[in-house]
Parts: sequence; structure tokens; C-alpha cells
Amino acid sequence: MDGKVVGYARVSSIGQDHEMQIERLKASGATKVFSEKQSGLDRERPELTRCLEYVREGDTLLVTKLDRLARSAAHLHAVVEGLNAKGVGFRVLDDPSLDTTTRTGKLVFGILASIAEFETALRKERQMEGIAKAKAEGRTGGRPALVTPGVKAEIARLSAGGMSIRKVAAQVGFSKATIQKALAAAADRT
Repeated sequence: MDGKVVGYARVSSIGQDHEMQIERLKASGATKVFSEKQSGLDRERPELTRCLEYVREGDTLLVTKLDRLARSAAHLHAVVEGLNAKGVGFRVLDDPSLDTTTRTGKLVFGILASIAEFETALRKERQMEGIAKAKAEGRTGGRPALVTPGVKAEIARLSAGGMSIRKVAAQVGFSKATIQKALAAAADRT
């Protein structure tokens, strides 16, 4: 029994229309099409999730362009790996070489996956070098603290002088919650 061809269409913004993609997918044999208006950078794409849950062994997932599906080479690799594990093929209309239902398409995806893995390793290596350099220079990660020791001292002084938390917050330019945390931390140290 042959599987179904399932389409996935996506446009980035509300002002765009995915009808042309849907028509092309149906003309290419898609009997079911999932579509959404969502940025490709969004991690949460409910229709893509539903689509990937819907496809079954023997089916083929069809998209018009590669960028409609994946937000990066690593994301593409993860999606196609998941499809392969389920026995689902993958095809891209605008790039016939990207077709995991053929030997050549599987080879192309293998090469893309290797490149994605290499890019990830390089990025991680550069990140680790940056962290080591920062540590050697005495810098630690993260944003510099906004509530400096000087600000903490000012908060303690104003509070000790009988000023309300709300007034201290207005005076030093931080929220009441920040003032309360600073005072609580000071009380814990004493």
C-alpha cells in the first residue's frame, strides 16, 4: 500500500498568503496540507508539529521550498532524521535533488547533515574559546549586575533612615521588588 503525500506550507507574516504554496502542493499530489502563518525562526510552530505527528510510514512530506520547513541546517537535519526514523520520505518541489525517497536525495541529505554537524562543532569550539579567553581576563558570563555594591549601600542607608520601600525605589531608580531583594540579601548577611 502506497503512503500519502502530505504537504506543509508556511508564510512568515499575517500579511502574506500561502494559497499559492497550497495549490502547488496539491498539484504535486498532496492529499492533506498543513499550513500556518508563523516566522521560520519561531520554535513553536503548531501546524508543523501536527504535520510531523500525522505522517506515517510510507508517507512523503512535501514542501515547496526548503526554508518553508526548517529554520537552520541543524533543524532540517533533526526534522529529516525524525522523518527517516518513522519511514517517511521528504521532497522539496523547488529543489528536486532534495528527495529522500531516492538514493541521490539520501546522499544529498547525508552531506547536508555532515555540514550541519561540522558547523555546530565549529560554533561550539569558538564558544568554548571565547569562554576560556573571558575567564583568563577575569570576566565571567552574563550581564554586569545593575545593582552594584554602591547602589546596595544607598538602598540600606535610605531604608535605615526610615524611608519607605516605594520611596527608596523611586530614589534609586529600581523596582520595589529589587529593593526588597537587596534588603533581604543584606539582612541574610548580618
